[in-house]
Amino acid sequence: MAAVPGEVHSPALRHHFADMDQQRDAASLGMWVFLATEIMFFGGLFCAYLIYRLQYFGDFGAASKTLDVRLGAINTIVLICSSLTVVLAVWAAQTGKRKLLLTNLLLTMVLGITFLGIKGIEYAEKFEKHHVPGASFSFEKVKTPGQPADHYANPRHAEMFFSLYFLMTGLHALHMIVGVGIFTYLIFHAWKGHYTREWYTPLENGGLYWHFVDIIWIYLFPLLYLIDRHP
Repeated sequence: MAAVPGEVHSPALRHHFADMDQQRDAASLGMWVFLATEIMFFGGLFCAYLIYRLQYFGDFGAASKTLDVRLGAINTIVLICSSLTVVLAVWAAQTGKRKLLLTNLLLTMVLGITFLGIKGIEYAEKFEKHHVPGASFSFEKVKTPGQPADHYANPRHAEMFFSLYFLMTGLHALHMIVGVGIFTYLIFHAWKGHYTREWYTPLENGGLYWHFVDIIWIYLFPLLYLIDRHP
């Protein structure tokens, strides 16, 4: 599209876009397409979990009870708070409040690192108890929920649970690490003053990614931690 004489273009506008609205729509579409592929990726893992959960119902419940539900709940609260700070960061950009923008971006990154730290504590405990699938895996006798008093969980089925646990939470943690990297990039450019009321598309797309990762955890927490927790 030919430039109109005397028209002022934003320095953030790429040459292959006609205007800022088109650039924003294209970037948003690209992010939504990417998130759709991520949904299919995690959807396959959720399906695998549900199939084995139904097949080894009691054994999965017994293995789940060895997880620290308090740490899982704390991490859930941490991620919910981080979603709030992301929303506030985007709002700060929309209203031109640079200091508030930087503060909320930093808080989001700190909360993300906090989540990873707590997850590291959980993983360390699992290594200590030999609950990591492999040659050294060990699972003490645990009564299977809903079964006779002398019925104990099958260690092989418990190992299947922990295989899915480490696969699903590990991939989620990897996405969290990527998210922390994204927000490091956003903080740098926000500090440089690159985001204005007219252009803050990277913040919106970074926020969409972060919200997606948070939502995945909202599903993982009850599936992995809360099954068979009732008396």
